[in-house]
Amino acid sequence: MTEVREYLYEDGCSPYQIWFDGLTAQAASLVSKAKTKMALGQYGNIKPLDEGVHEYRIDHGPGYRIYLAWDGDQLIVLFGGGDKSSQSKDIAEAKRLWAEYKRRKAEALKGAKSEQGPKPKPAGTSSKRRK
Repeated sequence: MTEVREYLYEDGCSPYQIWFDGLTAQAASLVSKAKTKMALGQYGNIKPLDEGVHEYRIDHGPGYRIYLAWDGDQLIVLFGGGDKSSQSKDIAEAKRLWAEYKRRKAEALKGAKSEQGPKPKPAGTSSKRRK
């Protein structure tokens, strides 16, 4: 099963949840169904866009879209959504959030490595040369 997570701003808020909370009950139902399909590995409605960002197309009503990116093979990160009327703006925001996600992830990995300190040499090895 694929893990589907919402992108979180540094303050912990989710742009996806903010968008979702503004949907009608019918639209929210369609979006929830789409999210479940992604988790189950049903990717037929996901189309690549640009810079690693994809959109899940929901062909109903105004043409709802969910903007996402893959982080590895088993993780989908959700950035938010919209419909055809706001598509250009929504795609630009998803690209910005994806770049921010990657930057923050790289910083976290870099910080984790520096906290570990230098790697110890395996037993039985030395940097000194034998005479």
